[in-house]
Amino acid sequence: MGVAFKGIIVSQETDLDFFKNKIIILDAHNILYQFITTIRGRDGSQLMDSKGNITSHLVGLFTRTANLMQRGIKIAFVFDGKPPELKQKTREQRKKLKLDAERKFQEAKKRGDEEEMKKYASRTSRLTKDMIEESKKLISSMGLPVVQAPSEGEAQASYMVKENHGFAVGSQDFDSLIHGATRLARNLSVAGRRKKGNTIGYETIKPELIDLSENLHNLGIDSDQLIVLSIIIGTDYNPGGIKGIGPKNALKLVKKHKNDFDSLFKEVKWDDFFQFSWEEVYYLIKKMPVTDDFKLGWGNVKKDELYRLLVDKHDFSEQRVNSTLQKINNGTAKKQQKSLSDF
Repeated sequence: MGVAFKGIIVSQETDLDFFKNKIIILDAHNILYQFITTIRGRDGSQLMDSKGNITSHLVGLFTRTANLMQRGIKIAFVFDGKPPELKQKTREQRKKLKLDAERKFQEAKKRGDEEEMKKYASRTSRLTKDMIEESKKLISSMGLPVVQAPSEGEAQASYMVKENHGFAVGSQDFDSLIHGATRLARNLSVAGRRKKGNTIGYETIKPELIDLSENLHNLGIDSDQLIVLSIIIGTDYNPGGIKGIGPKNALKLVKKHKNDFDSLFKEVKWDDFFQFSWEEVYYLIKKMPVTDDFKLGWGNVKKDELYRLLVDKHDFSEQRVNSTLQKINNGTAKKQQKSLSDF
C-alpha cells in the first residue's frame, strides 16, 4: 500500500542520466508488483508462455533492468524476508480486496466488457514463491546482486543506503523514508510514461529524487516525528490510519505536540481505531530487522543461464533476448570509450 505522503513531500525532477554510475538499491517486490499489475493483455489477462506459466514479471524485469544497465546505472535488488506479524491485517485486507476484484472481473468477463476486465484484473495480482525465485535467477544471470532481507525489503534497502552502500532506494512507495533512507528515487522508467492504474491509457512521468534531510527541514520535524506522522496517516502495520486525518492535518498535529507522542495519540483517539498500541507500530518501524550479510558485486551477463530461463523455459523470442543483450553491450562499450577518452 505505502504511506500516503504525496502532497507534503517535495522532490527534484531529474532524468536517468543523473543516476549514471550511481548505485540504486531497488525494492524488488515493489517493482515486481508493478509488472504483474500493469503488463497484461487488453482483457486484463497476465502474459503467459505456451505452458500456461505467467511471464509478466519476467518480461518487465528483463526489459526494465536491461534499460537501466544500458544507461550505466548500477542496480541491486532487495527481496522481502519474513513479514512482521502486525502486517497480517494488511495481508488480510489485501486478500479481501483481491477476492472482491476477482468477482467483479468474472462479472465483467461474462458481459464481455474488456475495459472493466482490465480494471479489475490488475487488482487480483499475486506474487508467488515461484515468481520470486525466477526473478532472483533472472537478476543473477544478468550479473547483478540479489540481497535477501531478514524482514521488509524496503527497510533493508533503506539501511544499505543510510550506510552508504548505495546512492538511493529505488521504489514507487515512500515507505523507505520512514526507515531512514537518505534518498529515494522514483519513476525509474526509461519509457518516460507508465500505464494509469485502472485504465488502458498512459501518463508521462519523469524520474524524481527525494532527499530525506531536505524534506525533514521543509516539514519542520525530525525522523522520529516522521514515523509518527506516517502512523497517523496509515502504514502497512496499521492500515487506514486515523480516519479523517490526512497528511497535512497529521503534520499540524505532530508539530503541535512535538515529541509528546502519548498526548498526540490520545488526542486522535488511537484506542478507538486499533486494538494494539501505537508504540508497537512505532518500534516495529524503528527497529525493523536488517542485516549486514550481503555482498554487492556486479559481473558479466551469464548468457547461457539467461537463455535457459527465458527462451527454453518460457518461450521468449531468442531474437528479442539477443537484441536486448546487445543494447546492454552497446551501453557498456560507450561507457568504456568515454572512460578512455577522459583518461
